[in-house]
Amino acid sequence: KIQNPKVKRKLPSTLNLDSYLEIYKLITKENENLEAKKLIAIFELLYGCALRVSELCSLNIENLDMPNETLRVIGKGSKTRIVPIGKKSIEVLKEYLNTIEITNNKQPLFTKNNNTRIDRFYVYEKVKKYISQVSDIEKKSPHILRHSAATHMLDNEADILAVKEILGHENLSTTQIYTHVSIERLKRSYKKAHPKS
Repeated sequence: KIQNPKVKRKLPSTLNLDSYLEIYKLITKENENLEAKKLIAIFELLYGCALRVSELCSLNIENLDMPNETLRVIGKGSKTRIVPIGKKSIEVLKEYLNTIEITNNKQPLFTKNNNTRIDRFYVYEKVKKYISQVSDIEKKSPHILRHSAATHMLDNEADILAVKEILGHENLSTTQIYTHVSIERLKRSYKKAHPKS
């Protein structure tokens, strides 16, 4: 009848907004126009819609609903959810869509230069490359952008249940980890700045 010990979950690493915006400048500087638009659209969906890398890679043109500013995402366990797309993301996506030839709605939203669908290796390589240039955080995976999006939403007083739906979490406890990230950041600021800390 001995209870299992409580396992303390490691808090996810996040990227601050300035570092994220710096990535856009680097992408624009280092790539040709068409490639830059594609990479910015990829980063915009990973962060702006807080997508998992598998969700991003499986997107087709038909998943985008530009008039309603939403994205239909197939998440874990083949569960479908509708994610809102922000105004900034809509602009980025429009610019990207103007650079590609759309023959049918079932075609992949993002392809590599050989016209095959992007995969997680492609996305990992690009994300690692640019996060390495703007941050010294240990992990440099696409999931960092999802962590950052969730944390930034909660930092800006988003409703935790809404964030849970956007992320496609099954349990609220999974989403609550991001409130701890905000609290830890608050504690660090307090310790650094408060004379009585």
